Amino acid sequence: MTLPELKPQGLWKFFDDLNSIPRPSKKEERVREWVVKLGHDWKFKTQIDEVGNVLIQKPATPGMENRKTIVMQSHLDMVHQKNNDTNFDFDTQGIEMYVDGDWVRARGTTLGADNGLGVAMIMAILEATNIKHPAIEALFTIDEETGMTGALNLKGGVLQGEIL
Repeated sequence: MTLPELKPQGLWKFFDDLNSIPRPSKKEERVREWVVKLGHDWKFKTQIDEVGNVLIQKPATPGMENRKTIVMQSHLDMVHQKNNDTNFDFDTQGIEMYVDGDWVRARGTTLGADNGLGVAMIMAILEATNIKHPAIEALFTIDEETGMTGALNLKGGVLQGEIL
């Protein structure tokens, strides 16, 4: 089995796409561009704050407009560790993943599931057109692994949602 064959397919598709992008802490520019492009492609209000966090706002589906807005949050960077015998450059290479029975693994490096699976899940929900939902605010913070820069510097009042 290959990664794109895993279910739910949207989640694994986005995780595969995400892990092709180098995204060490403090170097989230490329992954931020990917997130922003998808937000724009879906025609959702998409903004970057002065720190570099991304906020994408998906309107409620019809009939759900009066429900409380939901905030979904994940961070864009990942822990970048490799095995001693692995030649790998986290600044230029994407993670090489493969399916091993019931497990998804990386060849000689960390997998990037912290918090790549969170990012992939949010992107799959943003893309979905068959899920009824209230308004969604998708917040993607930066530099969680080495300093919590994005979360600690998020300005008050940016988020309107009451449920995180």
